[in-house]
Amino acid sequence: MSMTNPTTLSAAQPAANAAALREDMSIRAKLVETTIDALLPPTKGGDARLIEAMRYATLGGGKRLRGYLAVETASLFGVSEQQSARVGASVEMLHAYSLVHDDLPAMDDDDLRRGQPSTHRKFDEATAILAGDALQTKAFEILAEPATHTDASVRIALITAFAAASGAAGMVGGQMIDMEGEGRALPLDEVRHLHALKTGCLIRYSAEAGAILGQADAELQRRLRSYGANIGAAFQIADDVLDATATAEELGKTAGKDEASGKSTFVALLGIDGARAEAERLTKLAIEDLAPFGAKADRLKALAYYVIERRN
Repeated sequence: MSMTNPTTLSAAQPAANAAALREDMSIRAKLVETTIDALLPPTKGGDARLIEAMRYATLGGGKRLRGYLAVETASLFGVSEQQSARVGASVEMLHAYSLVHDDLPAMDDDDLRRGQPSTHRKFDEATAILAGDALQTKAFEILAEPATHTDASVRIALITAFAAASGAAGMVGGQMIDMEGEGRALPLDEVRHLHALKTGCLIRYSAEAGAILGQADAELQRRLRSYGANIGAAFQIADDVLDATATAEELGKTAGKDEASGKSTFVALLGIDGARAEAERLTKLAIEDLAPFGAKADRLKALAYYVIERRN
C-alpha cells in the first residue's frame, strides 16, 4: 500500500508536467529524508561528532534523484514505500559519501556543496573521511536488513548490484579515470566510459533497484537498467552544460571547475549545442525503454526530460 498519492503525469506534454513532477519529487524526497533521519539518529556518545557529520552530509538538501528513482521504479511493481524508501535512503547515503570524498582537497577540492560548506569545511578533513566511510558501510547495512525485504535472495541481489555499481568497476573507478584525465584531451568514447562509471552506474542502479525489489522478470529489469543508464548519461551531459553556463548560486557549488581543471567534458568535445543534442538523444532512448510499462511510467518519462532541463 502506497503511503502517498503522487500527482499523475501525462507523457504527451512533458513540459506542462514539470511542475507536477517537481511536486511528486518533493513528496518522495521528504519520504527519503525522513527515512534517512530515522536510520541515522543523533547520539551523545563518543561517536556523536561522526554521526553529526554523517547527518550533515545527507540531510537537508539535494534533489534526491537516486532515491526518487528507487521509490518510483519500485512502485511499478506494487512495492510498499516503507521498503523502497529504505533502498532510496541507502543509495542517497552512498551518493553522499561519494560527494564528501569528492570535495576533499586531495580530490576535486571544493568548499561548497548544495550551497553550504563542504563537510570537510564544516568539520575537518579527518572527520569528513570517516563520515564518508561510515555512510558507505551504513548503505550496505540497510540493504542487508530484513526490513528492506523478507526474501534474503532479493537482499543479496540488491547488495550485489549496488557493490558493482559503486566500486572499482563503477563509480569509484570512474572517479579514478576522471582524476587521471585532468589536463589531458580524452576522446569522446573515453569520456562516455568515464561518466558511465562515475555518474551513470549509481543512477542506473537506482532505477534497477526498484525492479529487483519488486522481483520483476529479467526483461523488465533490463529495461529499467537501460533507462537508468540513459538518463544517467544525459544527467552528466546536463551537468557539463551547467558547469559551463550556470552561476555558483544556481549550482550550489563552484561553477566553471571542469574547464579550470582541464577536464575533457561533453561540452569541450561537442560544444554546448552538440552536448544538448546528445542529451536529448539519450532522453528519447530512455523513454523508449519504458514502453512496456505504458502510462504507469509517465512520471519516469517526465523525469527523463527533467534531468536535462534542470538548472542545478
